[in-house]
Amino acid sequence: MPQGYEINDLAKEESWRMFRVIGELVEGFDKLSGIEPAVTIYGSARLRAEDELYAQTEEIANRLGQMGFTIITGGGPGVMEAANKGALKAGATSVGLNIDLPEEQVCNPYTTKSITFNHFFVRKVMLVKYATAFIIMPGGLGTLDELTEVLTLMQTHKIRPFPVLLFNGQYWKGLLDWLKSSVLVREFVSESDLNLLRVCDHIDEIIEAVQRWYIKQEIVGKKALLK
Repeated sequence: MPQGYEINDLAKEESWRMFRVIGELVEGFDKLSGIEPAVTIYGSARLRAEDELYAQTEEIANRLGQMGFTIITGGGPGVMEAANKGALKAGATSVGLNIDLPEEQVCNPYTTKSITFNHFFVRKVMLVKYATAFIIMPGGLGTLDELTEVLTLMQTHKIRPFPVLLFNGQYWKGLLDWLKSSVLVREFVSESDLNLLRVCDHIDEIIEAVQRWYIKQEIVGKKALLK
């Protein structure tokens, strides 16, 4: 510990960190209030604009935006940029929840609402809290982290089960095969956990799944009000 650095100084520093975290949560709740219904789209920040997946992501977001859904992304480049771009073209609310990184990630220019967070876990809360469905486009470690976290929250009943839609079955095949042949066989997950996932190879499948789930929830909500 540096000379002259007291334990009390460390305690004060941690206390201020707590207030900064609370401040980020409050800012997120304030700025995102009322954006429902929303769909969160995850995927690689390294996707190039000339890749077919970029155009597919843009179309998915555009069509959902035209249906009245807010599109939420992590605010960066790649899949996130494509999704925000599609939402903006549809005239929908386009949300980018950026993260402050050592190698600066600039928020893409296609958002109508944007927040930059210092803490990953606060950002993750906001990516999940307002979503009606989760669309997982091909991605890397960050995408896998977000996918497994969403599934864990559903598995442990911390959030209601929503559609978790994996786009491009060939890309996800290795992961799904491993989950079934290794993880499920050892009963480290249950069949119901894997049933939370739905693989979609076509844009129409994604749109139909989100729409069907949203309509179902609207009907359930209206029935509950009538009781």
